[in-house]
Amino acid sequence: MKSITYLILSIFLVTCAGCGYKYGSMLPEGTDSVHVASFINGIDPAQQVTDRRADYSYWPGLETDLTKRVIGDFIVDGNLKVKSEKKAALLLVGTLVDFRLLPLSYDTDENVDEQRVEIYVDLELYDNITGKLLWKEDNFMGHTNYEVSDTENLREEDAVREAVKDISRRIVERVTEAW
Repeated sequence: MKSITYLILSIFLVTCAGCGYKYGSMLPEGTDSVHVASFINGIDPAQQVTDRRADYSYWPGLETDLTKRVIGDFIVDGNLKVKSEKKAALLLVGTLVDFRLLPLSYDTDENVDEQRVEIYVDLELYDNITGKLLWKEDNFMGHTNYEVSDTENLREEDAVREAVKDISRRIVERVTEAW
């Protein structure tokens, strides 16, 4: 009876040990901190209106809101400590390249009923010790949808905050996932 118990226990331990699941960051050994440079607003209003796009959208201070949110999300995530540029192992540089308000649906009177907020950034992650570019990602996007006519749902201002929250979460995941 003891040998059967040991056999079952052994099989259980081998099975659990071999599952290979790892919880937490996939960052390289010794990568423990990040500095988030202030996001730059790289939106050029003169380039916004084209034959494919007839409007220009801008949200004042969006790059500042995004910088603050990304720093906060790194702190909450906990895989990387947020440090000054001189002390950090990684340097994250971001440029706000587009902000869009897009109609998704219309009511019977052809008024916009539902809209999407999209935020696009270009990202670069550097090894802050060697200065080597680790990866670059262009047109990285975060978004949210909201109903324009329903006052109980998200308003445009709230939707912009939700889109910032979405892209910030995605940025932190992108930095902390396996490269």
